[in-house]
Amino acid sequence: MDKKLNNLIKKNLEELKAIDTRILDLSKIDAFTDHLIITTGTSKPHISAISKKITEVLKTNKVKVYGYEGRGSKDWVLIDLGEVVLNIMSSSARELYDLESLWDPNL
Repeated sequence: MDKKLNNLIKKNLEELKAIDTRILDLSKIDAFTDHLIITTGTSKPHISAISKKITEVLKTNKVKVYGYEGRGSKDWVLIDLGEVVLNIMSSSARELYDLESLWDPNL
């Protein structure tokens, strides 16, 4: 399901003009999820629109959302789908927290 779910999310992020989407495969390391998706929104309304649309798409496709953090945040929304965790971040939050360096096994 990971690949299908990743593709569904990635396609919708592209349609919503999310920036610099990266999908990190964490399945081979001891981690909390199999895949970490990180993307950037350009503003609080953009981050909100992305998270709202993705949540609707997940519901339509009967994907269970285990957790949702940061609703209404201008910097970071996290959607936990179990095997996939989606992070929608402002560019400043993404730079500050640098999740790619923390979790990308290829860096």
